[in-house]
Amino acid sequence: MDYAVIMAGGTGKRLWPLSRQKRPKQVLELLDGQTLLRKCFDRLEGIFDLQNILVLTNADYVDIVRENLSELPAENVIAEPAVRDTAGAIGLAATVLHKYDSNAAMAVVTADQILEPVEVFQQAMRTALSFVAENPQALVTFGVQPTFPSTQLGYIQFGKSVPCSISQDAVCAIDAFREKPELEVAKDYLDQGNYAWNSGMFVWRCDTILKHFSNFLPESVEPLKNIQTDWGTEDQQQTLQEWFPRLPKISIDYAVMEKVDAVYGISLDCRWLDMGSFAALADIIEADADNNCIIAERHELLDCKNNIVVTEDKGHMIALMGVENVIVAHTKDATLVCSIDHANRIKELLEQVKTHKDGKFL
Repeated sequence: MDYAVIMAGGTGKRLWPLSRQKRPKQVLELLDGQTLLRKCFDRLEGIFDLQNILVLTNADYVDIVRENLSELPAENVIAEPAVRDTAGAIGLAATVLHKYDSNAAMAVVTADQILEPVEVFQQAMRTALSFVAENPQALVTFGVQPTFPSTQLGYIQFGKSVPCSISQDAVCAIDAFREKPELEVAKDYLDQGNYAWNSGMFVWRCDTILKHFSNFLPESVEPLKNIQTDWGTEDQQQTLQEWFPRLPKISIDYAVMEKVDAVYGISLDCRWLDMGSFAALADIIEADADNNCIIAERHELLDCKNNIVVTEDKGHMIALMGVENVIVAHTKDATLVCSIDHANRIKELLEQVKTHKDGKFL
């Protein structure tokens, strides 16, 4: 059977003060009143049965995730007791699913992305699930067609196409994974035409990925085996608390994908944004005539250009005069005002914020 696993554990520090330790970016209601998590969940509709969708998230976020996806069975939201990067989360999900379904195939998607039109994603997902059903040893990833030479994203290199019954030439071998490149290298990737942005989404059988964990990440075997044994018993939570933090803290790309030969890719020719910053938020909000991107019910701007103004507080007025290239992000207890050019230093600023009120504002 086919299952979907939504990775929803990121904090989104670069969207502070909107995103906090107790309220991460994937549950901010900034997109026409919808959250990134809800949009991700809705993309899976019609592909996976409701009971076959799992969400993995930070233990601090469990309640707010369950509130946001109230129709999902409560036990389908799994709390990670420690941050172990994507390999740990994927290993946990694969282990749980494989215990109950030895033929389980799992799709891994992330809760902090915008994908439009959704039909492109859904067709690609169906193709990937079909390909894995035909090729049980295959690992499938998704590459997004680049629109500019990004130095902030990893790349995958597409090779020759391989047969797939559902769609001719839709699946290709992956020749290489590339780290975030220098600008000139990124330009070369764009010119070559066979490189795509690494989306961080995957499809594979659970037994196949667990076999690769055993081969390439042997220190994960004992923790995952113990978690699987006690999952669904009265010892489930205690065993998870004890053994999950012992998993290696490493990404799935480093741990497995870059080491396996049978990796395949499907191209996503669509609008794709990783919602990790205010700049990305501006990319999905229609700007006014002066290129101001505004998410605020009550606002007034006078002689302002190229600004980003954001608040979820419907009763709060934000007014700007004579301001250019500035971010204003308002919440009930903290407000950020900074030049757009300094937005990449928000994590640096948070180190100073830590000293106030015992971390209250984090």
